[in-house]
Amino acid sequence: MGASKSVPQKSIHEFTVKDSKGKNVDLSIYKGKVLLVVNVASKCGFTSTNYTQLTQLYNEYKDKGFEVLAFPCNQFLKQEPGTSEQAQEFACTRFSAEYPIFQKVRVNGPSEAPVYTFLKASKGGFLSKSIKWNFTKFLVDKEGQVIRRYGSTTPPLSIKADIQKALGEN
Repeated sequence: MGASKSVPQKSIHEFTVKDSKGKNVDLSIYKGKVLLVVNVASKCGFTSTNYTQLTQLYNEYKDKGFEVLAFPCNQFLKQEPGTSEQAQEFACTRFSAEYPIFQKVRVNGPSEAPVYTFLKASKGGFLSKSIKWNFTKFLVDKEGQVIRRYGSTTPPLSIKADIQKALGEN
């Protein structure tokens, strides 16, 4: 299982990531918003359900301070084989995604994206902190703290109550 990596960052807002074109994006722009951070893939059995429902959630809550942050990942059976820009085009064209699709990342291992090191250190998974598959989701509060982690088999619409609570609607 290996030792967990420690991270000095105390909030997701302390990270800078790259968009699908390779431009830096400072995640502090999301301060005050509830985030759902997801590792996505275009050729996974969970793709259609997840992208469809992520778009529904985004459309329902975007005006209330909610954002979906999607990170394409090719680590699981090479189910995101194209470029970052192709992943973005796929999500936007096929599923009308208006939320950000970032540059492809690794979510596990020595070259994993630092933001994923932070997410996993904040909320481990079943038996280990490793991401097990595509479409693992992390719900992050307005201060940038991870509230909860959801596995690949959790449909996005099933976490509406948690999103509403994080937004202060309950």
